[in-house]
Amino acid sequence: MDPLEVVQAFGRAWAAHDLDGVLALVTDDVVFDATGPAPDGTRHVGRAAVARAWRPILADPASCFEEEETFAAGNRVVQRWRYTWGDGHVRGVDLFTVRDGRVAEKRSYVKG
Repeated sequence: MDPLEVVQAFGRAWAAHDLDGVLALVTDDVVFDATGPAPDGTRHVGRAAVARAWRPILADPASCFEEEETFAAGNRVVQRWRYTWGDGHVRGVDLFTVRDGRVAEKRSYVKG
């Protein structure tokens, strides 16, 4: 898959709350920069650390991930999104790096 297809598949698995599906699309040494706490967020490195960070998010059946726009430039993909839960939401952007058909980096930022 090309980088855009990888991120689109990742987004479908995320929207389906499929942690195993999401983790199947990341590298062993994946880096995830979370949006919080402010100002810099928390960095998670490696599949196990990322799984611990994403498990509670994906376990929330009231949450909803909606893609607004996704585009690629080489092995980099930019995705604007809206994430809704209960009575709240945030809008943000992810900067992905794809390596060998898997997400190697997901750096997340929110409007705040």
